[in-house]
Amino acid sequence: MSQLSSGICRRLNEAPQEEIDQLASGHTVQLLSIKRVAPTTSSTTTTDRFRIIISDGVHFVQAMLATQLNDLVINGDINKNAVVVIDKLACNFVQDKRLIIILDLHVVSRDEEKIGTPTAPPPTQDAAAPAVVEAASPSVTPLATSSYTGQSKQVQPQSRTGPSGRGGRSVYPIEGLSPYQNNWTIKARVTQKSDIRTWSNQRGEGKLFNVTLMDESGEIRATGFNAVVDELYEKFEEGKVYYISKARVNLAKKKFSNLQNDYELSLEKNTEVEECLETTSVPMMKYNFVELASLEKLERDNTCDVIGVVKEVGPLGEITSKATNRTIPKRDLTIVDMSQYSVRLTLWGKQAEQFTADDLPVVAFKGVKVGDFGGRTLSMVSSSIMSISPDIEEAHLLRGWYDGIGTEKNFQSHTSGSSGASFGGFNRSEMRHLSDVKESQLGMSDKAEFFSTRATIMHIKSESISYPACPTQGCNKKVVDLGSGWRCEKCDKTFERPEYRYIMSMAVADWSGQAWLQGFNEAGLAVFGKTADEVHEIKERNEAEYNALLAQASGVTFNFSCRAKQDTYNDQTRVRYGISRITSLDYREEAKHLVDLLKSPWAK
Repeated sequence: MSQLSSGICRRLNEAPQEEIDQLASGHTVQLLSIKRVAPTTSSTTTTDRFRIIISDGVHFVQAMLATQLNDLVINGDINKNAVVVIDKLACNFVQDKRLIIILDLHVVSRDEEKIGTPTAPPPTQDAAAPAVVEAASPSVTPLATSSYTGQSKQVQPQSRTGPSGRGGRSVYPIEGLSPYQNNWTIKARVTQKSDIRTWSNQRGEGKLFNVTLMDESGEIRATGFNAVVDELYEKFEEGKVYYISKARVNLAKKKFSNLQNDYELSLEKNTEVEECLETTSVPMMKYNFVELASLEKLERDNTCDVIGVVKEVGPLGEITSKATNRTIPKRDLTIVDMSQYSVRLTLWGKQAEQFTADDLPVVAFKGVKVGDFGGRTLSMVSSSIMSISPDIEEAHLLRGWYDGIGTEKNFQSHTSGSSGASFGGFNRSEMRHLSDVKESQLGMSDKAEFFSTRATIMHIKSESISYPACPTQGCNKKVVDLGSGWRCEKCDKTFERPEYRYIMSMAVADWSGQAWLQGFNEAGLAVFGKTADEVHEIKERNEAEYNALLAQASGVTFNFSCRAKQDTYNDQTRVRYGISRITSLDYREEAKHLVDLLKSPWAK
């Protein structure tokens, strides 16, 4: 049986605010209860919180897990009666109520019976009764204690000096800020600093800037307006750490920020900002990377973090903003990762103008926006952060993989190939038969409609399955043979030879009926397992071999994600079914789906 730190729960419950900093890490406690606290109706985020009851064998108190520890509960790393060592905690007093936040811990044992018969600590007259509120709290200075003897051995705490120069000033974690607190100081790193932006409307004109601040508990956005821009803009530098106080805490305007925080800071004339030279306790950057193959699971306009090798860099271009009629520079990158997918990512403004990548660097992107123009795309927004060749484990692993074997891999794209088509991912639970698609008249409305189906290729039109395309990355326009070269009108260039791309029409069938599907380059790669250049060469060289290749592709079953849309040709309106995505059958996944189906209420 593990030995708990007897007495710590009563100390946490009774210590006045000015002595909280003398309580520190190393406490061994047992978790008597773990309960999920759903976001409140007024909350603007969907992040769950977990309330826990910790016991030292004599007394118990309530606490909250910091959100960065949620995975410990979700993954089953901690459970009821688990014994843990608290590596870092914080305590806050909000509206005369006390909150304990567990910022970090590690597990000693999961398979324990309840230790002792703990009771609630006796009430005290000089300390507020313990209560749980959904906020975080000031970080504390570590105090060494024995994890197993139950005897506390105090170490002189380090004094924290705030911007005012007064020692002992409490430093709050960002996660603990709320509009109910006034006298606080945070210690945070500037991970992103915007350019100064101006506006002009009927109410007047002005300017603003914003910074993204991060500490070990979370992130928050801070914005300064007008005179504050002149006062504070030059003080902030990306990557540096600052003590910040006397800013106003407001509810976050989510349409301007993608951070997982209900609040944001408004920098004011009396806001104090002082550089902190002791930066070891503040992380450089926090990422929650999503594989490129998983982008199809994200909804349009969501934000995510990705990391990839920049495989191709497009030319610098520009667009004209409809709102302001201003020209905005843009540049498209193609990035790839170990999921063997590629995606187009767009840079804007100065980043587009200044980006150079001759050595195929690994780049980490934080907070990029998901789009569905022609498939799945990514785009930098004002709050996004780009880090070239970051010194993190994921970057080193990706660099080694790409240099070792990645250069020889073929990368699949989320692009559907149709101009501007929205993307529809394969949904096995909502798969439809071909006869149902036609009887439901999908595609007959003004908007495109999407469906998933499983069908077998019966016939592929052999007359023309590819076209000569411009080899410029991202162009794909048809080129014209001039005899001396191939001309692209869009790029205004002539090339020695084109790059052939698939444009296919195939008849597919299931048990209920047949339909004609139109596919583009990604569909052809999946069906033939060869590039359109290779198939074109076979057709030109040996007609019999080409026919055999078509016959080999017939009779193969695929999962299709399709787009149904009305099309008018020669005054005749019909519904065309375009392939947004095509995947080979994964028999293991199909078998798992059938097993789940047998266990569902439908089978009973």
